This record gives sequence, C-alpha cells and structure tokens, in this order.
Amino acid sequence: MSDSHTTPSARIAFLGLGAMGLPMARRLLAQGAHLTVWNRTAARAEPLAAEGARVAASPAEAADGADTVITMLSGPGAVAEVADALLPALAPGSVLVEMSGIGPKAVHGLAARLPEGAHLVDAPVMGSVDRAAQGALSVLAGGPVERVRPVLEALGNVRECGPLGSGAALKLVLINALIGGVAVVAEAMELADALGVPRGRAAEAMAATPMAGALARATSREADFAVRLAAKDVRLATGAAHLPLLEAVGAALTADPSIEDADLSALLKGAAATA
Repeated sequence: MSDSHTTPSARIAFLGLGAMGLPMARRLLAQGAHLTVWNRTAARAEPLAAEGARVAASPAEAADGADTVITMLSGPGAVAEVADALLPALAPGSVLVEMSGIGPKAVHGLAARLPEGAHLVDAPVMGSVDRAAQGALSVLAGGPVERVRPVLEALGNVRECGPLGSGAALKLVLINALIGGVAVVAEAMELADALGVPRGRAAEAMAATPMAGALARATSREADFAVRLAAKDVRLATGAAHLPLLEAVGAALTADPSIEDADLSALLKGAAATA
C-alpha cells in the first residue's frame, strides 16, 4: 500500500459538493490535502477553487492521479451514474470512499464493478453541516478502513463497522431512527394543537423526557437535510425490511412536494411556535 494513503496530504478527488459535501471537501483542503473537486453544477466548486482546489470537468478527470476518490452524492441513482464515468479512471491501488449513504446493496453492486487493483470503503456520515465544517462528523466505515483512516479522521470520529457494506447498513439504521423521531415530534405537536396544549408548553415538557434529542432536531434552525433526501433514506430502509411505521413516515415526507428541498424540520408545521 502506498504511503500516500496514510497522510493528510494525499491526492484526493472529492465528487459532490452539496450541503454536506462542500464543507467536507473544504475541511480536507484545510488539512493540507491536494484536492481535486467535481460537481454536476460547476458553480458549486468555485469557492473551493478560490481556496486552492483544482476543479475537474468530469468524474474521470477528477479521479486521474488520485490516491483516494470520495463520492458524496444524492443517492444510489446518482452514484451509479457517476460510477459509469469514474470507475474506469481508478488507478490500481487507489481507494474509492463512498460516503453518500446509498445502502449496503448498492455498495456491494459498486464493489462488483471496481477495476482490478482498486479498493472500496463505504463510509457514510452522521452529523450536521456545522459539524462537517468542524471535522466532527461520525464516520461509519466498512471495508478496508486502514487504507484511508487519516483521510476519514480529518472529517470526524471514525467508527469501524465491519466488512464492506456495514457502514452503509448502520447509517440506514441511525438515519431512519432520526427521521422517525422527527416525524413523531411533528405529530405530537399536531396532537397538542388538537388538545389545546400550547406548543411551547409541550416542547418544554418534552425536553425533559427521552424525546429531547428528537425535539432538538425537529426544531433545529441550522440543520440542512432535505426532505427529499430523508425520503430516499426511508425508501432504502423500507425496501430492506417490513417497516409499517417508516412506510407511514415516507408517505408524510412525500405528501407535500413544496417542502422537498426544505430541511426535515419542515415536517413540524408551525415549528416557530415551539421556540
């Protein structure tokens, strides 16, 4: 294994500069990585170019010469599409780190397409945009983690989950618990309205219960986890197991197309009233 995988100054390609990808890529750049970035909407890369990153015109160009290639995309479809161009460009010994949160089935499908000599680590993350900027994410890593540990540690605390696909599996468990918790808080506030309990009073009391964490996430003003991405995570979960409650949550997430790009807290109608 090349020493280039064991230093923060590795040659890294980062593909996908969305709400989480942008601060994650910026964090790697600040840690001294030789960073090349690509994003479908090229304008998203401009701030990083101004900070010293090289901007590639395609996934293949980004991967050219990279020791580590990170994908942080919107879901399984986006990863599969980018992989068509990306995988042939991976050099022997390089490591593809899939951080998008696509579920274990898609991770194993990606592994089956790797060119000879390339390696795959699945390492989706839990955490908010501000924690991404601070390098304080929870990185759920499966597969040959040691090949890219310093890179992952620059982004947050690394939890080794086991063989390839285990990080993606744990991510689905955790993110769906979070999404379900937010949905329950939203309905609890609807119930408070129906019973004449002021939302502020309900929130104050709920904050003293085990639901405090879910309440804090449901009323967050800083988080940026789009409803459409939450709906994708629920679909992945309900496709893997019989989950009637999450099926109902999925229906709630897709019932109002006007909030699909809003943060998950949009489920909590009148959230300001809980402040």
